[in-house]
Amino acid sequence: MGSQQSRRIAAVVVAALLALLVGCTGSSSDASSDGSSGKSDAPESSAAPAQLVLSLADGAVDVPPSAPLEVAVSAGDLGNVTVADSSGTQVAGQVTPVADDPAKAVWTPEAQLAYGTGYTVTATAVNADDAETTATATFTTVTPATLSTPSIGPLDGTTVGVGMPIRVFFDDAVADKAAVESHLLVTTSTPTDGVWSWLNDAEVHFRPSTYWPANTQVTLNADLYGVSFGDGVWGEKDRTVSFTIGEEHVSVADAAAHTLTVYDSDQIVQTYPMSAGSSENPTHNGAHVVLEKHDAITMDSSTFGLAVDAPGGYRTDVRYATRISNNGEFVHAAPWSVASQGSANVSHGCINLSTERAKWFFDFSQPGDVVEVINSIGGPLTQADGDIYDWAVSWEDWKAGSALT
Repeated sequence: MGSQQSRRIAAVVVAALLALLVGCTGSSSDASSDGSSGKSDAPESSAAPAQLVLSLADGAVDVPPSAPLEVAVSAGDLGNVTVADSSGTQVAGQVTPVADDPAKAVWTPEAQLAYGTGYTVTATAVNADDAETTATATFTTVTPATLSTPSIGPLDGTTVGVGMPIRVFFDDAVADKAAVESHLLVTTSTPTDGVWSWLNDAEVHFRPSTYWPANTQVTLNADLYGVSFGDGVWGEKDRTVSFTIGEEHVSVADAAAHTLTVYDSDQIVQTYPMSAGSSENPTHNGAHVVLEKHDAITMDSSTFGLAVDAPGGYRTDVRYATRISNNGEFVHAAPWSVASQGSANVSHGCINLSTERAKWFFDFSQPGDVVEVINSIGGPLTQADGDIYDWAVSWEDWKAGSALT
C-alpha cells in the first residue's frame, strides 16, 4: 500500500461485520468394475468450506470513501477481491495482508473512491479441495454537505527560520478536531518532539518544544480526503507541503539596555543600539517571529485604532521594515530617533534602528526568524497580537491544546 492510502485505511472502521458464509461440499459415487453400483475406494472430501467475512455490510450507506475494505478468511485461502462502481466498471486496486492478522487482508484502491457513489465488492476464497466460496456486498459512499480544503503555511518549497510553526487554517469551525488532527502527519529529517495545538476552532499549529533544528527538512501530509470534519463537512483532497528550516537566526531586543543583539547560530554577528516602544506604547515581551519584509511601507496609526490626527497619531513612510508581529511591531529604519537609539525608548512599539543598520537587518532576515524582546514594560505576546504568538505559550499548555491528548 502507499503510505497515504495505508493511513487512510487505518482511520475509520465503518460498520458491523457481515458474515457472508457460502460454501459447498460434496461426495461422489462410482460404478464398480463389474458395473454394479458402489462406493469408490477414494475417500470422501472432508474439507470444511471456506468462509469469508467482509467489513462492509451489504447495503451500507454513508460510507467514508477512505473506509478500510477488509476481508477475513477462515478454512481457506483468499482468491480475488474486486470492486466495481454502479456502472460495472472495475476499480483498480490491490490486496495487502494485514500485518498482525494473517487471516485478514485489505483492499486498497489505486485512486480514491468517489463521494456519493455506489460500489460492489466481490471476494472469493477456496478451501483445501479448491471448492470456491463467494461473498458480495454493495455500499454507497457518503455525500458531503460541504467539502473543505484548508490553507497551509509555510508554502511548499520555501525556506523559513527556526521559529516558524506549521499553520493550518480551515474555512469553517472543525467539530471533530481529533479526526482531523490524526490525519495531519509531520515528518522531519531531524527528529523533533513537535505537537499540534488548536488556537481556535478553525486553526491548528504545529511546533516543537524549542525552536526547530536548523537545516531540517519538514513535510506535512494532510491526508484529509474522506475524513469527516464533523457537522457534514468532509475533506476535499489530500495535500502535501514540504519546506526547509534554514539557518538559525535569533535576535535579542533588550528594551532596558536599548540594544539589538543578532545571532547567527550561536555566534553574535551584530550588536546595534536601538529604541523600543515608549511607556505609552511599549513593545510586547516574548519571542516574535519574522512574518514579512517591506523595502518601503507607509505606517499608519489608524491601523491599530489611533486616528492619524489624534495626539500621538502618525502616518509615516518607512524603509527596510521587517514585520515581527501582526499588531504593528516591526524592526525598521527610523532616522528621526537615532539620537535616542541606545539610550531611550521612544517608538510606538517598533524596534527603531538607523537606516544603515535597518537595511543590514532587513537583508539578513528571513520569514520565521526570531526576535526575542526582553525587559520591556509591555505585557507578553498574546492571541490578540496576530497569527504567531506560539512561543509565548508554555510547552505544557501547548501540548494541552492537542485534540489527541
